[in-house]
Amino acid sequence: MENTSDKLGVPQFKTVPLRHPFRYVAATIVVLLFTLLVFGAARNQALQWAAVGRYLFNDQVLDGLLQTILLTIAIMILAVVAGIVIALMNLSPSNLLSLPARGFVWLFRGTPALVQLILWYNLALFVPEMTLSIPGVGTLFSVSSNDVMTPLLAAILALGLHEAGYMAEIIRSGIQSVGKGQTEAALCLGMKPSKLMWRIIMPQAMRVIIPPTGNETINLLKTTSLVSTIAVDDLLYSAQGIYSRTFETVPLLIVVTIWYLIVVSIMSVGQFYLERHFARDQYAPRTKLSTVAFANIFRLRREVVAK
Repeated sequence: MENTSDKLGVPQFKTVPLRHPFRYVAATIVVLLFTLLVFGAARNQALQWAAVGRYLFNDQVLDGLLQTILLTIAIMILAVVAGIVIALMNLSPSNLLSLPARGFVWLFRGTPALVQLILWYNLALFVPEMTLSIPGVGTLFSVSSNDVMTPLLAAILALGLHEAGYMAEIIRSGIQSVGKGQTEAALCLGMKPSKLMWRIIMPQAMRVIIPPTGNETINLLKTTSLVSTIAVDDLLYSAQGIYSRTFETVPLLIVVTIWYLIVVSIMSVGQFYLERHFARDQYAPRTKLSTVAFANIFRLRREVVAK
């Protein structure tokens, strides 16, 4: 700490940060290892980068990518809607609502997604027909389960309900993070419970809900690769269809990896801005994602910066 004086003779102290030579050495080693890894992969002939470039924008691969994105959107919509209902049931003071909700979370969150996927796909083995009957009236309709449970529908139901178990807990924890004092104050003012939920509780709960929901969506995008086991034309299944004919397994898997990384990166950017929208008081007004990313990657010293 250096001691200086101003014009009035008042001592001024200048803080000199500690040096961390080993931190710079470690950063240099990491950069060198990353550079060697990139050059090694670029010069590895077995990876067949020419084939990777040839298949990267292949029509069949792009169709599989579109199917993966649409499947992720459909499953996430089902998971969010079902998760909200299950979370509200779980928070209900009535055991007739809370106990079934807890059972739903226990069942669909506690079993592997692949097992649920195969069970829904083979629904016809233990439910041959879907029948709606009313006593005294008779059968209104009856349809074969094989005709209804297509691979695409089985994928949406299996992964949607599996994801709903996680979303229910995320939404429940977000709602419970809002203090009870605000709920009591709103009720004292005569606010209806439905208006209280959507005008007071949910806007504040979104700060807690958005980060894990974004992570679950990204994880779901990668989990959709399981649907290739039941012949749904997603990104992985499309690549498998190509390399089963051409035997170019490695370059096709690299193409799949690249597209997953691209989509996940785009989703991560969207998650960043969505989180910043619901937590505006924690971010500087003009903080850009590129600035935050650059600062977090290249800083060698942790500092507390006043915003």
